[in-house]
Amino acid sequence: MTRIDWQCVRREFPSLEGRTFLNTATYGQLPRRAAEAAAGHFRRREETACADFLSWFDDAERLRESIARLIHASAEDIAFFPNACSALGMVLNGIDWQPGDEILTLEHDFPNQIYAAESLKDVRGVECEWNEIEQHVSARTRLVLVSTVDYVTGERPNLAPTLARLRDRGILVLLDGTQSIGALEFDCRTLRPDFLVVDAYKWMISPNGAGFLYVEAGARKWLRPNVIGWRSDRDWRNVDALHHGAPRFSERAERYEGGMLPFPSLYAMQASLELIEQLGIDAIQNRVLGLASLTKEELRRLGAQLDAPAGDYLDSQIVAARFPGADVSALAKQLGGKNIVVSARRGYLRVSPHFYNNDEDVGTLSKALRTIL
Repeated sequence: MTRIDWQCVRREFPSLEGRTFLNTATYGQLPRRAAEAAAGHFRRREETACADFLSWFDDAERLRESIARLIHASAEDIAFFPNACSALGMVLNGIDWQPGDEILTLEHDFPNQIYAAESLKDVRGVECEWNEIEQHVSARTRLVLVSTVDYVTGERPNLAPTLARLRDRGILVLLDGTQSIGALEFDCRTLRPDFLVVDAYKWMISPNGAGFLYVEAGARKWLRPNVIGWRSDRDWRNVDALHHGAPRFSERAERYEGGMLPFPSLYAMQASLELIEQLGIDAIQNRVLGLASLTKEELRRLGAQLDAPAGDYLDSQIVAARFPGADVSALAKQLGGKNIVVSARRGYLRVSPHFYNNDEDVGTLSKALRTIL
């Protein structure tokens, strides 16, 4: 096995120079190659006057394949969306809701999930703890919305057994993988969600505008596209004589995209995924979990309270700490004044290292906290 030079990898991220950045749960940092890939696309536009625009979609197909490899799916399962909420909205508006149907989600989950039921007429939202999900399932439950990692606490539920039982009961499951994909291993073949939405600007170290929706093949047979455009018809590449009339949808997930794609962001995303693939998601997971474990040790030495979730949870790369008597929002701002970037969420100081971080970053945070506290 080739040993990874993590210090060399770190030099791919110019934004890390001169600061201690431990806040990927808010924003991931772009590698140089991603910025160059976006700039290269703009240069290509100038050189060709966009005469080769159909070939951009060929490049997008290679990106679908890269995403599919990362989550153990098929390229046909992947549709591009500019963010997680637009992908979620597409799914919500494609389900044939009936009065009294329920959406079940977790208490304090990301607002996208919490707001979902409120946007749908006659659909009831039910919030509960992860370990209570199956107790709250009823005959009216149509959809369960769950983040793979909680954005506030870092809790990472063991999804496999619960998802298997929900699937056996015919209940749809939509996972939001924004806070884990790119840092932690994920296998669609094992978990078999109906849908997975991911905004890639965090752990997939991509720019805004890069995101995707995974739609399981069976769900594509009934999930109605509600974004309609010139690419909705399966013969959209025949631009010299585009089809008119009702669109004849493809069986691929691209049927949900409708029109043009945000190519600068997608080219950058492809470059970032190439880096992730070169390092290997298993090596990245080991790296981020090791840094999170070290962070927990240092924070405990400083008197932090770290919640230990009761139930079936896995290790997470997001660390959430409480400091008795301390205002964590003010604490995060004080750290920011020292060029140490973390965040405060709902009474927790949230520290979220990625593979571009190192032990020295954690030590710098610990030393600064010791001085401030």
